[in-house]
Amino acid sequence: MLFEEIRGMICEQLGIEEKEVRLETTFEELGADSLDLFQIITDLEEKYEIQIEDVEGLKTIKDVIEYVEKSK
Repeated sequence: MLFEEIRGMICEQLGIEEKEVRLETTFEELGADSLDLFQIITDLEEKYEIQIEDVEGLKTIKDVIEYVEKSK
C-alpha cells in the first residue's frame, strides 16, 4: 500500500519509528527541516517517476499520498 511505502521512506530519512507517522501527521510535527524535505521529495520523484511541483502544498503525509496517487 502506498501509505506504508511512503511512511517507510519518511521514517528512514528522519530516523523515526513508523508508529510516529499517521496520515494527519505534518512534516513539522516530525521535525523535518528543509534538507529533509528536499531529500524526501527527491526520493518520491525517483521511486514513482513523477515531478513534484507544489512542494509548499505538501503539509501532511496524506497530502503526499494524494499527490503521488494523482500524478501516477
